[in-house]
Amino acid sequence: MLGLKLPTDPRWVNIVEKNIEEILTDHAYCEQKAASTAISLIIGFPEKSELVKEMTALAREEMGHFNMVHDKILKRGWVLGRERKDEYVIELMKFFPKGGSRETHLVHKLLYAALIEARSCERFRLLSEEIQDKELADFYRNLMVSEANHYTMFLAFARKYGDKKEVDQKWQALLEHEAELMKNLGKKETMHG
Repeated sequence: MLGLKLPTDPRWVNIVEKNIEEILTDHAYCEQKAASTAISLIIGFPEKSELVKEMTALAREEMGHFNMVHDKILKRGWVLGRERKDEYVIELMKFFPKGGSRETHLVHKLLYAALIEARSCERFRLLSEEIQDKELADFYRNLMVSEANHYTMFLAFARKYGDKKEVDQKWQALLEHEAELMKNLGKKETMHG
């Protein structure tokens, strides 16, 4: 359903289970960054009323998710750690060339967001099925549904604001690039890396 070309190695969950505090901190910041992305799309493309409306709702939802993850951290007696660099996102966002029209820039931002949400959804599914911590398994099962909806929303907007055939070609190329990136990731207790 997600179109990912390379699934996460299930052994990634074993890495996560060795440091739950680390994955929760990383996850909290992923939610905050997702809210920031939604806000940046509003600021960058205020004339796209439908996008603005959806991104307003998304920013609210993502900050709600951030709060839920933060509550899990506090419940376990920890505090939110410092933000880490997301190697996955940094490398992913080098794919499309810089420059181009505002519309092209918008389509690229939407495709990046769709792919990040798709990978998050896949990771949440894996955690919901494989992690031994029942509370976290249930938590990630519930989040997985939201992430799937986010992925399809971003992809639909990319197809709406760009030429559908061209967008679909770019999407497939981005998926191939992401699969290559994933061959070197999945060895850390981070949501994407």
